[in-house]
Amino acid sequence: MSLYPSLEDLKVDRAMQAQAQSTQVISRPPPAIMQAPAPSSAPQSAPVLYPSLMELNNYMGLSLTDEELQLNLSLVPSGGNEVAVPHTISGGLIAPVTGNDVGLRRAEIKHGMRELILCKDEKGKVGLRLRDVDKGIFVQLVQANSPASLVGLRFGDQILQINEQDCAGWSTDKAHKALKKAGQDRISMIVRDRPFQRTITLQKDSAGQVGFIVKKGQISSLVKDSSAARNGLLTNHYLCEVNGQNVIGLKDRQIVDILASSSRTVTVTVIPAVIFEHIIKRMSSGIMKNSMDHSIPEV
Repeated sequence: MSLYPSLEDLKVDRAMQAQAQSTQVISRPPPAIMQAPAPSSAPQSAPVLYPSLMELNNYMGLSLTDEELQLNLSLVPSGGNEVAVPHTISGGLIAPVTGNDVGLRRAEIKHGMRELILCKDEKGKVGLRLRDVDKGIFVQLVQANSPASLVGLRFGDQILQINEQDCAGWSTDKAHKALKKAGQDRISMIVRDRPFQRTITLQKDSAGQVGFIVKKGQISSLVKDSSAARNGLLTNHYLCEVNGQNVIGLKDRQIVDILASSSRTVTVTVIPAVIFEHIIKRMSSGIMKNSMDHSIPEV
């Protein structure tokens, strides 16, 4: 994950750093020997590079009141005065606007690999459909309340090994046969998190909007000067997750409701349309709607 979850974090952090440096310059003690300054008819004022924290109440379309800023900032005493400093979350992210947002943690895509151990249910199923893409095996569907959902598999995860067998070059049928032949009580998998997907963190404006329109699950248009436009969201991408919650198969109205009920910070996970459509090829919309796991991940 990048140093700043969103462009708004970057801008506000720069403003805070500039303010902190200005405060340090003002409070620096004078040297023991000073030359008298040349007389001046007009008072000198320090140049202002960035807005101060007191001027951030409506910054980049956000409603940043003092109360909201304090939710995301840590206050540390310095010489009897309290100075606001950026809140740092896992991975060293500096996030004065995003803060320690739970949706950001739920949606995080890790670049490494992880090992999962799952068992079959009473029907001998793991609740997983796989699909071959470019000589790799990817998760096409995770059924709700299945062993696959319980171990945290998600749509778009790449399966690298099943029971220590490399999956590279396998067909979809071979991958499903490997699961079928596996034992009841222990199936080991090596997984890479959603390599075709990426997360983008957005900030709602004062009207509660993030600035994109979704049609049939796909990003169809962006609002000019919105957080979605500023942070690099693209059209012709399907929306996979909102704050880590899978929304594939949901109606647009349901996705809009999830976005509306989210906090000011919203992390969306997207995938290019051409890849998404290849992964879900020959899978009915009814299965996606009725069987897909849409639970909220634990962090």
